[in-house]
Amino acid sequence: MKLFKISLTVLVTIFLISCNNKQPSKTETKAGKIEVVTPADFKEKSENQIIIDVRTPGEFAQGHIKGARNINLFDKNFIEQFADLDKSTPLYIYCRSGSRTSKASKKLAEIGFENIYDLHGGIINWHKNNFPIIK
Repeated sequence: MKLFKISLTVLVTIFLISCNNKQPSKTETKAGKIEVVTPADFKEKSENQIIIDVRTPGEFAQGHIKGARNINLFDKNFIEQFADLDKSTPLYIYCRSGSRTSKASKKLAEIGFENIYDLHGGIINWHKNNFPIIK
């Protein structure tokens, strides 16, 4: 019985670790692709590109990535705020930890955006990698 408990504990620990270490990935949609990228790739590739912060205005004011435009995912007119953008232009999107970015990316792919880059781990991961935040 003791061996069973130890084995079960080890298996659960391995499962939890593997779930929390989700690596950047690429998802192909009917309209285009959503690619989850590391902070280093996001920093390199997003230079002179459109960067969208989907957090609330209050979160944005606390600190954001240089050049980012704040479009709150929870706004009623979230999708309408992208009307002026060319759908073939790459979008670099982030939030606090990555959850809202995933939802926003799917919505944007559904309306035809072809190349969406999602910052893995959001601005928290960006900050952990010692990249600058504008306040």
